[in-house]
Amino acid sequence: MAKGAIDSDVMNPEDLAVLIKETAVTVLSEHDLDVTVLPHTVTVERPRNPEHGDYATNLALQVAKKAGANPRELGQWLADALSDNPAIDEASIAGPGFLNIRLAAAAQGAIVEQVLKAGSTYGNNATYAGQKINLEFVSANPTGPIHLGGTRWAAVGDSLGRVLEASGADVTREYYFNDHGRQIDRFSKSLAASAKGEPTPEDGYGGAYIDDIAQAVLKENPQALEGDDAEVQENFRASGVEMMFAQIKQSLHEFGVDFDVYFHENSLFESGAVDKALDYLKENGKLYEAENAWWLKSTEYGDSKDRVVVKSDGDAAYIAGDIAYVADKFDRGHNLNIYMLGADHHGYVPRLKAAAAALGYDADGVEVLIGQMVNLLRDGKPVRMSKRAGTVITIEDLVAAIGVDASRYSLVRSSVDQSIDIDLGLWASQSADNPVYYVQYGHARLCSIARKAKEIGVSAEGADFSLLTHEREGDLIRTLGEFPAVVAEAAQLREPHRIARYAEDLAAVFHRFYDQCQVLPKADEEAQPIHSARLALADAARTVMANALTMVGVSAPERM
Repeated sequence: MAKGAIDSDVMNPEDLAVLIKETAVTVLSEHDLDVTVLPHTVTVERPRNPEHGDYATNLALQVAKKAGANPRELGQWLADALSDNPAIDEASIAGPGFLNIRLAAAAQGAIVEQVLKAGSTYGNNATYAGQKINLEFVSANPTGPIHLGGTRWAAVGDSLGRVLEASGADVTREYYFNDHGRQIDRFSKSLAASAKGEPTPEDGYGGAYIDDIAQAVLKENPQALEGDDAEVQENFRASGVEMMFAQIKQSLHEFGVDFDVYFHENSLFESGAVDKALDYLKENGKLYEAENAWWLKSTEYGDSKDRVVVKSDGDAAYIAGDIAYVADKFDRGHNLNIYMLGADHHGYVPRLKAAAAALGYDADGVEVLIGQMVNLLRDGKPVRMSKRAGTVITIEDLVAAIGVDASRYSLVRSSVDQSIDIDLGLWASQSADNPVYYVQYGHARLCSIARKAKEIGVSAEGADFSLLTHEREGDLIRTLGEFPAVVAEAAQLREPHRIARYAEDLAAVFHRFYDQCQVLPKADEEAQPIHSARLALADAARTVMANALTMVGVSAPERM
């Protein structure tokens, strides 16, 4: 088959890596060299200098010595063999044995066809097919509005769920509702004090939201203040917690985040699940009694110290609920349980894994992601306080300042192990400096091209992709071809920010393409085959940009 005649052989980075690996096996075998030295996956990268080719690999340098060959010699053997493939336009060696590869135009162009055929599923993979993943995130205490840390987890957690689903996983999004313990007592006392017109208790919660809920409880139950202190507190606990949680759910829903399961911590105690889990651990010698308390032998599973599970006064420590909860997750059939916790929860990593192992489950089935702080800036100065919550910035504050899309994108686009500063002025601006605006504008521009093409009767049907030989066309095609690998890597590393950064790169590559390649004919021109090919490429770019925006939970506007 002549070069340029390929119409179906897609040559994206993953396909090229497989081809290089297969070629290397053949070459080494032909020269009686050890094929076992080859890596499981060949690394393929874009060269820093595009003049060197479309892709490069250091495979020859990596394995030549182990195989018993000279790197440049092995590189030349690989280059010669690859050059015989119709999908490869040129393969050459450089330096001590780097292999530079330039693809045939039609082999690259077939990526466009693949994108258009797959549509909204382009980028999906089967990495986690058959896996049932429990993804717990936000889980803020039901004692106040969601603060910035919880808002970050809402955006990142929802995006990670989308990425894992795109990678084949069956994902359960779960919110752990902490409705058991002293913080609920403090919340109830705060509501009762507000209803009575008394100052906030010393360890209580303040803010306008407390007054609002207290008044709502009185409206629902005018007798809520009748009875002794215990009865009054119970009246406000029963209704107030439910009202607060309803507000939290509504805030998250308006932020575009909904959960499959809202799990109540209190149910673990009421159902006897905590007692059952602790009895099991006692029977199996994983709990021991000392100093009138019960301790988990968590040091046996890598924890820095044993943990108190039942305190000397007979009350369950917080970890007791954690133990029953991790058992419940596994018993519901989840083989991977991901917890997304705040910066002050580093100690939870070993204790949760220890709890799973002590119960007889696979500790590797527990993962804990730790998120760092979020800071808001306005005019370079920190924004520190919410009018509604009194002491923290809430999800509503952020959305009111910059909108849902900018809020989500600003929180997703950085690795969660980094603290981030959000400049409200920047993220509210309609400029190329605003990352989400830049990407969304790129999608809107692509939609405009599609509308104009329809108006003037230019179609991408039957496009000849071998015509796409311009440098900027090649850049855009190769960027589109990288999306599936980016999705798979984002899922494997639990890093959805990679999707956002990819979207920004794609937008930049598209804008450069658009500036140098006339997609549609000018007013006085007849449509040519190159216009159909470029329109198909633009349609593919629009599809991938929309897919990327969807994965980070951000809209893909058709007009801006």
